[in-house]
Amino acid sequence: MTDRTLRGKTAIAGIGETTYYKYGQSPDSEFKLALQACVNACQDAGISPHEIDGFASYGNDRSEAGRLAAALGVKELRFSNMFWGGGGGGVCGAVGNAAAAVATGMADCVIAFRSLAQGQYQRYGRSGGAPIAAGDDSFLFPYGMMSPAQRFAMKVTRFMHETGIKQEALRAISLACYHHAQNNPNAVMRGRPLDAQKYDDSRWIIEPFFHLYDCCQENDGAAAVIVVSAEKAKQLKNTPAYIMACGQGCDHRSAAPVHNMPNYPSSHFAKIAPRMYEMAKMGPKDMGIVQCYENFTGGVLMSLVEHGLVKAEEVNEFLTVENLIVEGGKMPLNTSGGNLAECYMHGLELVIEAVRQIRGSAINQVKNNDAAIIIGGPMVTPVSSLILGSEATL
Repeated sequence: MTDRTLRGKTAIAGIGETTYYKYGQSPDSEFKLALQACVNACQDAGISPHEIDGFASYGNDRSEAGRLAAALGVKELRFSNMFWGGGGGGVCGAVGNAAAAVATGMADCVIAFRSLAQGQYQRYGRSGGAPIAAGDDSFLFPYGMMSPAQRFAMKVTRFMHETGIKQEALRAISLACYHHAQNNPNAVMRGRPLDAQKYDDSRWIIEPFFHLYDCCQENDGAAAVIVVSAEKAKQLKNTPAYIMACGQGCDHRSAAPVHNMPNYPSSHFAKIAPRMYEMAKMGPKDMGIVQCYENFTGGVLMSLVEHGLVKAEEVNEFLTVENLIVEGGKMPLNTSGGNLAECYMHGLELVIEAVRQIRGSAINQVKNNDAAIIIGGPMVTPVSSLILGSEATL
């Protein structure tokens, strides 16, 4: 059925974020940060918080929809939703779920949000005392494999070994993110530029591929986007970023226990990406803006390949700093600094940057700004991706 699509039915009409803080340095509670981001998004859209009637989040966000609705004075809560899975795999899925609610009439004005105050709660990926190791952990913990970096590095190492991709590709991703962050006043790593020598000299986190600068930050803060119908978006004050497609899910048995998935060296987008492009009626070559979640640079590498943005056999030649930066790059990547250098807001800051790019108001503005692809946290399960477009793409 041709009407079973999100293409062009909804749009992001408001974006909001708080100051981004280093780990544990937020002066406000996690819930207050969420409220601040929601209010800022409403101000950006030119609407009252009372008009919000739905909330969507992901990664076990602790700011519950009912409590947010009460604090914001929401007149009627019509939709609440959370995307399964840990970390940022659900960032695009949360926006897609908000769009689905609006497109089907379940709600009219839905906020997709993420709030983190890592100094106030135990952080994802930080090991702590446990009375017993169960499930996968019972096979991994006894051998010292506890952190996400350790688990994901095995997949990345296999992928790079099979494809012959070199460390320099990971370095280029990191350098490009830090380069863009230097112009971004809200980037935590602004004023801390990175060059090839500093990258190479940084300590290993996981040998043989993850240096310190291959790994995401730890931050406090919150971010939010407002999703409304395409018709309503045209009536609000900012240029709409239309939701052209969202893909979510995972490949066959990608969550098989104890690293036993059939397609082991994968970021889990192989089946999702083609379906998303089909819905958007676009292809990889149409994407002028690429925002890809970096839990680790190796995940970016695998995601770019699985989304058809670069072929594995061309990575060593194509993934250079010159090709990944706004100033003349063939594929500008993470133009606000991304998880590595702007902040780690579980990827929602990538969605906000894509909206700014489509509006033409980004600090590091891309010229070819009609279509943006946002790729959620790779290598977790499930994952999600999103395509946004300007009115010209409809």
